[in-house]
Amino acid sequence: MLANIKQANRIVIKVGTSLVTKGDGMVDTAHIQSICRQTAQLLETGLKAIIVSSGAVGLGMGKMGWKKRPRHLEKLQACAAIGQSALTQTWQEHFQPYGIVVGQILLTRDDVAERKRHIAIKNTLETLLNEGVVPILNENDSVSAEELEIQFGDNDILSALVASLAKADILAILTTVRGLLDLEEDGKLIDIVDTISPEIEALAHGTQSQTSVGGMAAKIEAAKVATQSGCCVFIGSGRQPDILVDLVTGKPEGTFFIPSDIPLESKKRWLAFFGNSHGSIQVDAGAVRALKDKGSSLLAKGITACLADFPAQTLIDVVDEKGKVFARGLTQFSSADLRPVLGKSSRQISHFYPARKRMEVIHRDSLVLLPD
Repeated sequence: MLANIKQANRIVIKVGTSLVTKGDGMVDTAHIQSICRQTAQLLETGLKAIIVSSGAVGLGMGKMGWKKRPRHLEKLQACAAIGQSALTQTWQEHFQPYGIVVGQILLTRDDVAERKRHIAIKNTLETLLNEGVVPILNENDSVSAEELEIQFGDNDILSALVASLAKADILAILTTVRGLLDLEEDGKLIDIVDTISPEIEALAHGTQSQTSVGGMAAKIEAAKVATQSGCCVFIGSGRQPDILVDLVTGKPEGTFFIPSDIPLESKKRWLAFFGNSHGSIQVDAGAVRALKDKGSSLLAKGITACLADFPAQTLIDVVDEKGKVFARGLTQFSSADLRPVLGKSSRQISHFYPARKRMEVIHRDSLVLLPD
């Protein structure tokens, strides 16, 4: 694994609010200078870097003189609007001594969920990286339509989606702790996580910071997404002066999450992690086996229920008999078309749709199994 890190070509660096700002909502210059210096060193080795930076709301709070994170969405959005320009300016100012230009990209959940915008973002990132620019990404908090806490979790989930979209080799999530700690073992550092098990998830604890959201639970969720896309995830302390340099030379202090051996292809990554589900269907045990063990397409015969109304050509979840979502895909039929033929054989279906010998609801190329 470390050999692969040394051969990495692309890295996404996620920097949390607690590193970007001080407790009073002011810029933490020392930490930003350190990250810019180290990023410049990585670029000199040929690595291409993307930074996902939190901190706009925290900086906005500082500008407004607010000590506690607002509860109302409108005030949070106002803080983001005030703080975002200061955030981008800060990154550009501290990259300037190295002759590095930054480019700002602000995203909402819809931007990465809608296929055309998803591709446009990917193309923009590729162009910036090829020109030697360091993209600075953040959630577009000032226009997010829902509560900021449930969007990207202080950008942890966003950083994983960006790592998947950009086909990054490494996602480095920099925080204020050494990594994933076992608090029942006197804070012992977990060096390597091979599988994100329920026991590993139980080690996560939320943040108590007034300026940030998320915590270790959100970081583990981010690791699930990124590792399934074939990206190595590292969680470590951004307070260590050479954490990024140590990372790419194979000697960092922190927690590695080993990536999946079989990365999902680009379309299936989008299906698994980016798109918004528009409904769900329940399937029987035979269909579960066919999808999981044989890589089959999903036929109407194996569907037992449409659990919501949805149109054709939309992304839907597939749940098993116990109600667990285990797959998702693009349906070729609407729920209205499906309900009359659920569980019926090809001969029975032909009475409803004479031109069809069978109803292939989700083709296997448009279906992806989700990680457990």
